[in-house]
Amino acid sequence: MLDELKKEFQYYIEHQKELVQKYNGKCIVIKDHQVIGVFDSELEAVKKTSEKYELGTFLVQKCEPGKESYTQTYHSRVIVA
Repeated sequence: MLDELKKEFQYYIEHQKELVQKYNGKCIVIKDHQVIGVFDSELEAVKKTSEKYELGTFLVQKCEPGKESYTQTYHSRVIVA
């Protein structure tokens, strides 16, 4: 992740509770430590925001409560023959 996007993601984590109160279930766009857009889908957020800003300069984040909203766990299975 680019350093710029890491900073935007850190902003989201630090402000998640208040952002969820305001934008729960929406996809928000964060740039320069502020929400610059609110959308119903990630695709719409990327499409509309990239008309004005270069890709890689803003963060799109689904705004939901809990750590689970920004982490993913993958499980793999081992087949023993």
